[in-house]
Amino acid sequence: MTFQLTQLPNEVTIPPVDYAALAPLLIVLGAACVAVLVEAFLPRYQRWPAQVALSLGALGLAGLALGLYAGAEPQSITTIGDAVAVDRPTLFLWGTLLALALGSVLLIADRSVEPGGAFVASAAGRAATRGPGSTTIDTGPGSSDGLDLDDPDRSYGSPDQAPTMQTEVFPFTLFALGGMMTFVAANDLLTMFIALEVLSLPLYLMCGLARRRRLLSQEAAVKYFLLGAFASAFFLYGLALLYGYAGSVRLTDIAEASVGSARSDTLLFGGLAMLVVGLLFKGSVGPFHTWTPDVYQGAPTPVTAFMGACTKVAAFGAILRVLQVAFGDTRWEWRGVLWAVAIISMVIGAVLGLTQTDIKRMVAYSSVAHAGFLLIGAMAISEAGISGTLFYLLAYGFTTLAVFGVISLVRDADGEATHLSQWAGLAKRSPLTAGIMTFLLLALAGIPLTSGFTAKFAVFAAGIGDGMVPLVVFALVASAVAAFFYLRVIVLMYFSEPAVDGPTVTVPGAFTTAAITLGVLITLLLGVAPTLALDWASGGVFVG
Repeated sequence: MTFQLTQLPNEVTIPPVDYAALAPLLIVLGAACVAVLVEAFLPRYQRWPAQVALSLGALGLAGLALGLYAGAEPQSITTIGDAVAVDRPTLFLWGTLLALALGSVLLIADRSVEPGGAFVASAAGRAATRGPGSTTIDTGPGSSDGLDLDDPDRSYGSPDQAPTMQTEVFPFTLFALGGMMTFVAANDLLTMFIALEVLSLPLYLMCGLARRRRLLSQEAAVKYFLLGAFASAFFLYGLALLYGYAGSVRLTDIAEASVGSARSDTLLFGGLAMLVVGLLFKGSVGPFHTWTPDVYQGAPTPVTAFMGACTKVAAFGAILRVLQVAFGDTRWEWRGVLWAVAIISMVIGAVLGLTQTDIKRMVAYSSVAHAGFLLIGAMAISEAGISGTLFYLLAYGFTTLAVFGVISLVRDADGEATHLSQWAGLAKRSPLTAGIMTFLLLALAGIPLTSGFTAKFAVFAAGIGDGMVPLVVFALVASAVAAFFYLRVIVLMYFSEPAVDGPTVTVPGAFTTAAITLGVLITLLLGVAPTLALDWASGGVFVG
C-alpha cells in the first residue's frame, strides 16, 4: 500500500468580509461579549445599571448602523465566504428583531412591577425549607418563591429577601438576539445550525430564571431544552442528508442539484422533511408545538414576550429563506405536506385555545394558530408571499410584546394572576388596562383598523395569488373560531363582576410603560397607515 503526500498550499485565502453590511450583527454579538465581562468584573450592585445601559446602547447603535446601511440603497450581497447573505428581506428582519428586542429588554429590565425584577436573584434557588431538619415543603408548580427559611440572609429568589435580579439575563438576551440575526441571514445550512444553537441555548436558561413559581419555571426550562435538543437533531440529520444529495450545504447549490441531478430524490425530500421539522419547532407550528404552552406559562413573562415575538420572527425568516432559495423549484413536491401542516396548526391553535383557562397558555395556542397563517405566506413562492410574511411578523411581534406586558401587570399575592377567572371585572378595577388589552386582543383576532387585519389580508392575498384558495378559506374559518377565545376574555373583563379579593393592577414603571406603549402604537399605526411598512417589506428577494 502506498501513500501519496499532498502538498499543502503556502497561503490560506481569507474570505472577504463586508463589515458595513454586518455591522448590526457584529455590534450585538460584541455587546454580548462585553456583557459577560461586566458580569465577571463589576460588583453585583453595579451590574444592573451597567447591563441595562449596555444592552439599550447596543440595540440603539445596531439600529443606527442598520439605518445608515439600508439608507444607502445597498446591493444584495453574500459575505464571509458566502455564509451570510445580506439582502432586503434580511435588512427588514434585522430591523424587526432589533425593534422587538428593544421592547423585550425594557420588560426584562423593569424592577417596579415585581420588586427586584421578574428574575430570581440566584439561579440556584431551590424550594422553600422549614424546621430543624430542613424538611422540604412541596409547594408545587405554584410556589411563590425559593427562600431557604433556615438561612434567611441567603436569598434564593424571594421578592422580600432579594431586591436584586440575576443580571446574566442581559448577555443571554444579546447572544440569543445575535443568533436570531445570524439565523435569518444564513446562506448555508451549517451556519444556520450554528445560529440555531446560539439563539436556543440562552433561551433554555432564561426560561428557568423566574422569581415566582420556581418549580414551574424550571420545569419549563427542562421541557424546552429536551424537546429543543430533539428538534436540533432532526435539523442536523436533515442537513447531513441534503449534503449527501447535493454535495454542499449552500442553499443555492441545493437548489441547482434539485433541478439538474439524475440522483434519486429520496435524500432530497427526506432531508427537507427533517430540516423543516427543526424549523417548524422553533416557529411553534403544530404539531411541533408541544413545548409552547408549557414554556409560555412557566417562563418569566418578559422572556415569554421575547420568545413569542423575536423567536417567531427568526424561525419564519429562516423558513422563508430555505423554501424560497433552496426549494422554490421543487415546491409542487412538498407543498401538499405543508398544506396539511398549516391546517393542523390552525386547528390545534383555534380548538385547543378554546379550552384554556390560563391566559398565557391561551396566547401560546394563539401563536400556534398564527403560525399556521404565517405558513401560507411562506409557501407562496412569490414576492407577495415574502412581503406579506415579513409584514405579518412585524405586526404580530409588537402585538404579542404588548400583550405580555399587560399580562405582567395583573397581579395578586402570589405574583401574576394568569387564571382567566381572575380577569373577571378587570374593566371596573382598571379601565385603561382593560381597554389596552381589548385593543390588543382584537388585533390578534384580525379586526379592521388593527395591524392584525392588515397582516392577515397581506398573507391571505399572497396565498390566493399563488393558487391556495382552499387553504385561505380554511384559514378564514379558523380565524373566526379563534376569535371566540379573544372575545371571551373581553367579555370577562367588561361584563363580569370582580371578586372581592381579586387581583389588582400594578402601576407599571417607566420601562414597562415604554414597552407597552411601543407595542400599542405600532399595532395601531400598522392597522391605520400600513403603507410605509408594506413598501419596506415589498420588492425584495432572497439572494443566494
